[in-house]
Amino acid sequence: MAVTDEAIEKIKDMIVSGALRPGDRLPKESELAAELGLSRNSLREAVRALSLIRILDVRQGDGTYVTSLDPQLLLEAMSFVVDFHRDDTVLEFLAVRRILEPAATALAASRIREDELDALSAQLDELGAEPSVEQLVAADLEFHRSIVRSAGNSVLCSLLDGLSGPTTRAWIWRGLAQEDAVGRTLREHRAILGALRDRDAEAARSWATVHIASVEQWLRRSL
Repeated sequence: MAVTDEAIEKIKDMIVSGALRPGDRLPKESELAAELGLSRNSLREAVRALSLIRILDVRQGDGTYVTSLDPQLLLEAMSFVVDFHRDDTVLEFLAVRRILEPAATALAASRIREDELDALSAQLDELGAEPSVEQLVAADLEFHRSIVRSAGNSVLCSLLDGLSGPTTRAWIWRGLAQEDAVGRTLREHRAILGALRDRDAEAARSWATVHIASVEQWLRRSL
């Protein structure tokens, strides 16, 4: 194992075991390196790596702290990695979204509040019948993000947020290339919203599946 990897594992073990808890300040570099049997250089590299994925927070002039370890914070790193996908893997990201998002939408059917449904309806009304592709993509992201958020599962919400990068590109390609993509998207949004208003979890799940699968099928034919 490379020395930096070993250092990362040792810090990880301290956090997992509870020796370091969320919000705790790490001992001074020299003390921690001696305690863990590491060189200061390898410890410094490990801290830098763990700060990039939001495990540690390096505060200049103050010290290094364990972050809150909140799932939403930790999963931000996933969206960074997702941005490096290749065009031929976007279908795989869409497939994952097709598994997760309908489940989240079904869960939201029993939890979403009436005022949240009204806000979604107003958003669709404001968008109008002929939005630009850019407006549609932005509205689509916010529409689904609001629904998933109302499901009450922060991990699921963060996972789906992380997948939005490549799937956003797919929506743009579809909007530029496929006839009636805008109208179809708006109709599918209305159908999802109707199912949520009816508190019909299975209908909400089905419409969300159709909504994502239609993009996936178009993209599969286009690549």
